Amino acid sequence: MKIVIVGAGIMGAVLAYQLTRRGADVTVLEAGQPGGGASAATFGWINASFFADDDHFHLRQAGIAAHHRLTKALQSSATRWPGTLWWQEANDAFEAQHAALQRLGYNLREIGPAEFARMEPAVRPPPAALFFPEEGVVDLDVLGRDALSGALEAGARLVCGVRAEAIEQRAGQVTGVRTAQGVIPADRVCVANGTGAETLLSSVSENLPMLSRPGLILRSAPVTARLNHVLAMPEQELRQLPDGRLLAPTAAAHQQDDAEHIIEMPMTLADAAAARIAGLLNCPVRWETVGLAARPVPQDGLPVIGGCALEGLYATVMHSGATLAAIVGELAAAELTDTPLSNAEAALLAPYRPSRFVRSNS
Repeated sequence: MKIVIVGAGIMGAVLAYQLTRRGADVTVLEAGQPGGGASAATFGWINASFFADDDHFHLRQAGIAAHHRLTKALQSSATRWPGTLWWQEANDAFEAQHAALQRLGYNLREIGPAEFARMEPAVRPPPAALFFPEEGVVDLDVLGRDALSGALEAGARLVCGVRAEAIEQRAGQVTGVRTAQGVIPADRVCVANGTGAETLLSSVSENLPMLSRPGLILRSAPVTARLNHVLAMPEQELRQLPDGRLLAPTAAAHQQDDAEHIIEMPMTLADAAAARIAGLLNCPVRWETVGLAARPVPQDGLPVIGGCALEGLYATVMHSGATLAAIVGELAAAELTDTPLSNAEAALLAPYRPSRFVRSNS
């Protein structure tokens, strides 16, 4: 079976790896360079504590387990599991988050200032925080490269610098992907090109409305302070890389950030975020790089995973790929190769089918 994956970000890379393991003939088509889109500017937080509803929580929790399987299979060093300390909300909102995650059976513990100080001595303790021990972080550049390398070693092909212009079809069936240089034939096509998915799918009248959700991520010079966990604070989400550099969104509460445009200079926002972090850690913080990426967010904020109306056409478009790419890669590869899902697996994907965006004829 010939399958073309459009997009070589983390989603396309993991999907290519999973498909080649199932014996598919895979071609990955990338308009730029692998991992050069949203995957290049990500906070890389693997979590289920940020969720829209119960179904979304269960998918994200499955994503955590799938990351362990994926990194073991790839023998990748891309993921670490430091856990998260969360106190982005206070008072009633803090208690509501605590209660919701307890009801869902999430592994968590509330900690007070004394224990917090032992866990994170460089940070001023809040009155209370939630500790999520199973959450992790991922270097998507490393994971994407490892997954693509595994796919290529298994026979996949990668075409870079060539843009997918349209989906080709005949008699209601996908036949390939059109580029400026010609058509790449395929029995199945998976659209995994993030914010480019809306335009590409519209070439065959598939409706996938997307939101504009740009995000800025800064990386600092190495700092003297040492952080042991992902920190989700009211002022900032923050984590430290093994080399001592800090990684942080420039916006507070990055996960919930719904700004449609970034109108200030990225350097100005990075300066403000670095100053904010310096105050939180009581040490100098100098940012080195700041990167802008358009996060792929469907109109209702939830993932899009599954077959489209056109036979042979499949979509995997979502934020956050850092948490979800591993599980979606497993399940989408099964569906693309006609492998039946278990009832539990099918339930994970049921709320996220592209058909929810089908235009009404009324």
